[in-house]
Amino acid sequence: MIDALLWLGAGLGNGFLNLFRALSNPMAWLDWSNREALGRFIYYGASKELFFAIFAALLVLTVVGLIRKPVMWAVVRGLEGFGNGLGRFAAWFGLIMVLQQVMIVFLQRIFRVNAIEFGPLSIFGYNLMPGTQLFGFDLQWWAEGLKFHNAVVIVLCVSYTFVQGGHVRVDLMYANVKFRTKRVIDGLGALLFMMPVAIITWIYAWFFMWRHLVTPNVAASERFEQVMRKANVMKWNVETIGPSPGGFNAYFLFKILIVMFALLVFVQAVAVLYRAILEWREGPESADRYRDRDILQQDAVQAH
Repeated sequence: MIDALLWLGAGLGNGFLNLFRALSNPMAWLDWSNREALGRFIYYGASKELFFAIFAALLVLTVVGLIRKPVMWAVVRGLEGFGNGLGRFAAWFGLIMVLQQVMIVFLQRIFRVNAIEFGPLSIFGYNLMPGTQLFGFDLQWWAEGLKFHNAVVIVLCVSYTFVQGGHVRVDLMYANVKFRTKRVIDGLGALLFMMPVAIITWIYAWFFMWRHLVTPNVAASERFEQVMRKANVMKWNVETIGPSPGGFNAYFLFKILIVMFALLVFVQAVAVLYRAILEWREGPESADRYRDRDILQQDAVQAH
């Protein structure tokens, strides 16, 4: 027990120190034209050093928020506002997905074209200005690309869904307990389930993503010295091979979305935890305070 506390204390102390170093010298890990900086970014992106740095920052923020409630409310409003804004933007990809599918069917069945190309003056792939280069892909590429639009909606709307209360809840006892008990359940759920799952997903997804972006590959089990030795010969090798010839070939974007999903879930877990703490302290009159929920037109009519 004493050893665990000493390990935790040392980790927190180093977390504050590493956070100060990273913020005071950003080009040491953000200058990706420097191979060593890229290697540091990849290694520390899913390391225990990053974990303790974030833990230390959240610990300070939580203590300050407990002393001054407006600070914690500001964090909740900022994180929920970010999730809402990102979700409302990503929702447009649903419309793009529908329009793209209609366009594919229309061009394939009626005009019998095999590709969608764009240029200064082109109609349905026919170049009206000979000599100019057209930009485009086969219809199969556009058809398989619909999966990417769907993934964008799922990933970038995850925080928005939480803010709007649209997530699936397995309600065995939650609806019948008191207000403050609900807040305890929300807080413990964010602390014990959302955060750990987001962290584990991030660790695995981080190196899985970089495996398809650079070479030589970096494994999660490698030490810092091993990564830095690889950094000397590291080069970009972005995955551009699809499962089918002429099909969608930007599958590295899906790997990036997995990392973004883990980040958004963790960020939303912080917002859920802080809101649970604040509403538990302030009572039922603070329920859904500052929560910006979208209301459908028929719901608004019924409310009036």
